[in-house]
Amino acid sequence: MTRVSADPEQVERGLVQLVLTIVELLRQLMERQAVHRMEAGALSDEEVERLGQTFMALSERMQELKDHFGLTDADLNLNLGPLGDLL
Repeated sequence: MTRVSADPEQVERGLVQLVLTIVELLRQLMERQAVHRMEAGALSDEEVERLGQTFMALSERMQELKDHFGLTDADLNLNLGPLGDLL
């Protein structure tokens, strides 16, 4: 029988890693959607500017959180087996 690690620091880091992976996945999806809408001419210049600022701020905050918890971009990438990498 395999035991689950109950080390609070490892559990916290694992949870943060999972949450940041989900946030990064959502950020990439939203960014692709924004680029698609921009290329289709569906966004005003003001909306493009706001989206750009929002994505930059999110990227900076993500980097701060990764640094704080000692995570790298590679740590947020999950291998999905035959489907390949998540990010």
